[in-house]
Amino acid sequence: MRIEPTLRALADPTRLRIMRLLAAMELAIGELAQVLGQSQPRVSRHARILCDAGLAERRKEGSWVFLRQLIGSAEGPGLAAAIARLLSAAEDSDDAFAARCAEDRRNLAAIRAAREDRAAEYFAAHAEEWDRLRVLHAPDAPVEQALGKALGDDGLGALLDIGTGTGRMAELFAPRADSVVALDKSPEMLRLARARLQHLAADRLDIVQGDFAALPLDDASVDTVLFHQVLHYAQEPQVALAEAARVARGGATLAIVDFAAHEREELRQQHQHARLGFSDEQMLGLLADAGFAPEQAHALPGKPLTVKIWTARRTGGRAPTQTTRRAQELTR
Repeated sequence: MRIEPTLRALADPTRLRIMRLLAAMELAIGELAQVLGQSQPRVSRHARILCDAGLAERRKEGSWVFLRQLIGSAEGPGLAAAIARLLSAAEDSDDAFAARCAEDRRNLAAIRAAREDRAAEYFAAHAEEWDRLRVLHAPDAPVEQALGKALGDDGLGALLDIGTGTGRMAELFAPRADSVVALDKSPEMLRLARARLQHLAADRLDIVQGDFAALPLDDASVDTVLFHQVLHYAQEPQVALAEAARVARGGATLAIVDFAAHEREELRQQHQHARLGFSDEQMLGLLADAGFAPEQAHALPGKPLTVKIWTARRTGGRAPTQTTRRAQELTR
């Protein structure tokens, strides 16, 4: 990173606002345009300047382009950390700038809340036909067989099925688990899961309403965490994985079943997918950042979509703090 292009890139109020928004999370150019009240071409030009200066980088996903900050944490030595400290100090010291940043975050929260409301309406409307809709993308049998192999032959201990939907995965893997927590945000989905899982012993099953961005579970309380066709609904997958890391014991297994990166834009428009799958590079980065050691991924090529199974082990270090940092940023 060089100082002159860096300072030139930061010498614009809009780009300063973008950097403060990116300090909390990766954002789509379209989201930034809505928050800033500017056209997408204009925001794209600002993004290009930030990227050219090494302050951010772009990632294309279907027709959307996401932007993420590169300067990282304000802790530690070096120019990047100094810039992070400077931007944070500017918001602490400049009342007008702080007010504008707070307004930007409120606008972003409103935009994302509206999108989450649309997703909730979608799940409520389609809960009864969810199993049928899911297999339109990929057939269940080969995926479930491959997932069983990926989880190995050992018992699963305390299993957390995040985004349980109709309870299919909880039902499938309950015989291998000491206990199961089937969690979903949708009351309609949980009603169906409750009916499906009613044969399981009550002392081994908890059906819980909750959000994968704020799991209602204790730290280090589960041995196996499962995301089955769930993570592509996360606007911030890094937050969902940070929460998974928080509740996972050291050495716990994480399994993610989701789509490989694709460009089926209609899934975003018609089925409320927030992410068009994940590349191996992206997923491995997310896992490592959350405190998981990735293992070998498995691919199940299909038409039109390829399903991937990523597994990882929870490392013994301190749980990551993405959720805490995000909450601090959004409530400044």
